[in-house]
Amino acid sequence: MRNIKPSPSSVQRVARESRFQRSEKVATIKGPCIALSVDTGTSDTGLKMELTMHLINDTMNLYKWALTIADKRVEKWPLMDNPLPTLAISSSYLLFLWLGPKYMQNREPFQLKKTLILYNFSMVIFNFFICKELFLAARAAGYSYICQSVDYSDDPNEVRIAAALWWYFISKGVEYLDTVFFILRKKFNQVSFLHVYHHCTMFTLWWIGIKWVAGGQSFFGAHMNAAIHVLMYLYYGLTSCGPKIQKYLWWKKYLTVIQMIQFHIQFHVTIGHTALSLYMDCEFPHWMHYALICYALTFIALFGNFYYQTYRRTPRLPREPKAVKALSNGVSNGLSKGLGNGVLLGGKVEEKERPSGNGRRKRKGWAKRD
Repeated sequence: MRNIKPSPSSVQRVARESRFQRSEKVATIKGPCIALSVDTGTSDTGLKMELTMHLINDTMNLYKWALTIADKRVEKWPLMDNPLPTLAISSSYLLFLWLGPKYMQNREPFQLKKTLILYNFSMVIFNFFICKELFLAARAAGYSYICQSVDYSDDPNEVRIAAALWWYFISKGVEYLDTVFFILRKKFNQVSFLHVYHHCTMFTLWWIGIKWVAGGQSFFGAHMNAAIHVLMYLYYGLTSCGPKIQKYLWWKKYLTVIQMIQFHIQFHVTIGHTALSLYMDCEFPHWMHYALICYALTFIALFGNFYYQTYRRTPRLPREPKAVKALSNGVSNGLSKGLGNGVLLGGKVEEKERPSGNGRRKRKGWAKRD
């Protein structure tokens, strides 16, 4: 009988079939957008790579679908075509937070007096413009402060509100300069985690707000925040003018109270206002409502921790060494022996009073009378 050599193609086919038959168990992974069968005999690395690729593909598909329901009025506006420019600006901000203090470590702080005056008063004008546009356009459009849906039409008042919200989004990017000036002036204590979290997330997340909900109830928080920033930057601008103006800033404490009220209104009332809208089944997108509630809760938690660490927590006093305790009692154990009859008082050595001949101590100064 002849020995017939199998062809290379038949060998490969048999090996392939045996490889698939090697494992009888097949794991099925199901998710919201994934239905994938994986051979349990494959390596973990290949499984992870395959899952990662599926996750990336599903995310891109979700993003492409989300673009179909985005606001068509803003897609050609600057920075609104895709999120990459906004993410690049925010990443540069975080990079400066890391490199800036290292650059300024061995350098004198910049004064930046004229720059700060120009910046602060420019932000006063900028925020006043945003506040005015939102107020007048919302009033003309007959907006409700309880429940207001988004009108994606080309109505002049609606476009005006969308444009004012876009300018508000831009102002959040300009406010990155607050942190830049703190670092250049070496005011590192002002750059807290709460400060960085607020600035970075506001600019990044408001891109989402403008892309999908540039109108409706979005005007409420932006309108209130812009009004507070008018007063805040006005105070900062006047403070930058020097001591001649600072003595007239008696209303600083009232500004702080207003900022605190604004914080509580913006986040506590936002939760209540959003929950009311959900209860009333307002036509504003529900996914934005839930996102606002989660975002507000993070701020409440961070501010509560900041308030506790700053005002409520009692710092532990350092324990005094035993030698310090001994000195505070007027006796230096171990040192007085070396000094004979001397006692260490206030860093000086004074001799003890020796008793007089009759056995009594000699009094200094005037004798006390009964």
